[in-house]
Amino acid sequence: MARYILFMKPNISSEAYGEGPSADAAERMGAFNQELQDAGVLLALDGLAPPSEGARVRFSGGTPTVTDGPFAEAKELIGGYWIIQAKDKAEAIEWARRVPDVQGDEFEIEVRRIYDMEDFAEDVQEAATLREGEPPAQPLER
Repeated sequence: MARYILFMKPNISSEAYGEGPSADAAERMGAFNQELQDAGVLLALDGLAPPSEGARVRFSGGTPTVTDGPFAEAKELIGGYWIIQAKDKAEAIEWARRVPDVQGDEFEIEVRRIYDMEDFAEDVQEAATLREGEPPAQPLER
């Protein structure tokens, strides 16, 4: 079994995204989410706040530049996600094909496998693993 993330990419403007779903859309999406839960494949899911509440940090030459939302390109929006466990990509795609159309318009579900540490070379695993007894990294001070 592998983990997959299904990104909901709505085809709507940033402003329309902030309006939220209708009761009917929420009910149909809730039924789909329950189906995932009942099948034992759902690991996590969340909807995301509108882009107007977000920011992007872009790096160029090691220098970060922050751009506050909203963002102009609707095709760049991610409205939410599901993390599921599936035996392979084909099964993850089958679940993505069952996402209900709650927008009445075009939308896209992007399916991506989530790497496990075992997917990386041994030296990468060693470099990425916390040493026993070492404290985790501390959060940045504000």
